[in-house]
Amino acid sequence: MDGEDNMMPSGMKPQSHSTVVQHRGVGQQTEPDSPWKTPNDSPNIVAFIGHGVEFRGVIKYQGSVRIDGHLDGEIHANGTLYLGEQGMLSAKIQAKAVISKGQITGDIHAEEKVHLLAPAVMEGAVQTPSLLMEEGVLFNGTIEMRKAEPSVTSATMSSAVPAASGAKPAV
Repeated sequence: MDGEDNMMPSGMKPQSHSTVVQHRGVGQQTEPDSPWKTPNDSPNIVAFIGHGVEFRGVIKYQGSVRIDGHLDGEIHANGTLYLGEQGMLSAKIQAKAVISKGQITGDIHAEEKVHLLAPAVMEGAVQTPSLLMEEGVLFNGTIEMRKAEPSVTSATMSSAVPAASGAKPAV
């Protein structure tokens, strides 16, 4: 399969071999050349659009999907979108997470994260709280990242009031 078989998540093919790699000091089982490099990203694929498949329209799914073909339209998901190196999207994407080695033209809104892995190409707007971009990725567009604001608790408010009024807090 001209090199794309090594991109298949472990749940999609029998494992003939595996190695233990270190990631942030934690050993994990993974395939040697797996593009899904982060822990807790073990794909549980519920749908697959293979290389050579072209689709126009709207995809809505629960869980994770892998795309190696061409899609023109919209993607709405509560799981992870995996885009293989042969995958090409011209789409508005709304997902929990997006992990891509392919080409995306359009906007991404990801609740948790976007990982662009070489040789990914991204043209458009990305909105996510966490972005990882490997060296070798081509990115033309905008990035909007917002951190969740910490909530103010009554304990922090009561300790701030005496200091603001000039009184010393009780110890």
